[in-house]
Amino acid sequence: MKIGLLTSGGDCQGLNAALRGVAKTLANSVPDVELYGIQDGYRGLIDGIWHRMKLREFSGILREGGTILGTSRQPFKTMQDIIENDKNKLTMIMENYKKGKFDALVILGGNGTHKTAYALSQNGVNVVTLPKTIDNDIYGTDYSFGFDSAVAKATEYLDVVHTTAASHGRIFVVELMGHKVGWITLYAGIAGGADAILLPEIPYDIRHVMSVIEKRNQLGKKFSIIAVAEGALSKEEVELPKKERKNSESAGFTSGSYLVKKLSERLNQDARLLVPGHFQRGGDPTPSDRILCSRLGAKAGELIIKKKFGYMVALRDNSIVPIPLSEVAGKLKTIPLDCEVISQARLIGISFGDT
Repeated sequence: MKIGLLTSGGDCQGLNAALRGVAKTLANSVPDVELYGIQDGYRGLIDGIWHRMKLREFSGILREGGTILGTSRQPFKTMQDIIENDKNKLTMIMENYKKGKFDALVILGGNGTHKTAYALSQNGVNVVTLPKTIDNDIYGTDYSFGFDSAVAKATEYLDVVHTTAASHGRIFVVELMGHKVGWITLYAGIAGGADAILLPEIPYDIRHVMSVIEKRNQLGKKFSIIAVAEGALSKEEVELPKKERKNSESAGFTSGSYLVKKLSERLNQDARLLVPGHFQRGGDPTPSDRILCSRLGAKAGELIIKKKFGYMVALRDNSIVPIPLSEVAGKLKTIPLDCEVISQARLIGISFGDT
């Protein structure tokens, strides 16, 4: 049995732990299994770059962040791009899969990765996938690995900000990752004691955000922490057509920098922007992510042994189950507006900028 392993898309904590889970499961059950590391995600399949891996290469990587195989972003919309001899990327991947005589591919990635994996599956490639993204926006799984670790990093950042904010009586706007969904901002915002949490799913009113700050000042709390997702928009921005939005007042600003601009114009208080950026992706995976990765990896290995392909392994109600790729590809898991976590956050006084 010859199995190709690849990690695709953005890096995150837990990739190595998941690879280890797959490798150890297969090695323990299939004595003659051959594991091949495909370099830099789908790019390695496009260019035909892989190498035979020894089991010892998977030792000692449970707690290591990043990925020992390297990764790259190969958006699904570019898979039809012609790159060589009138062949597109998807064709090159399938040809190299056959050329390499792989029995199956284990693919770790996010939404774009799963679209490509599904397309490969529809074209006869044996595929099993694992849900990887710090954004937690993959449909079909309660949590993707990397999410808990990113929340821990974002929370650490918010924790540190509190002391300097309190010392200087400042407003700190902390812009966290999440262009289309706000899972990281929601969870880290609660864990990190943010006074307001602004999400892509809930357009905010600047007046309500100002009200939160003013009420805190009246209570003698001279500082405020606002956690804002990259993709958060004001109600005014949301009402504009996309073409007009590009020429609006907010054009050229990030969500955080625009919010700081508006607050600075309207309040007589120092407002600062902080952007942890890729800090949220780095470092070692949390214990929870290590456990999740090990479980997902074991299930992926089990599916390969049973020759059940075309599935993503997912966490559902604390069980690891296979989900058909047809149910996953092209779907985004946003935060429901009636989410219990949001309702409970409101009860303890956190504002979402809408009321």
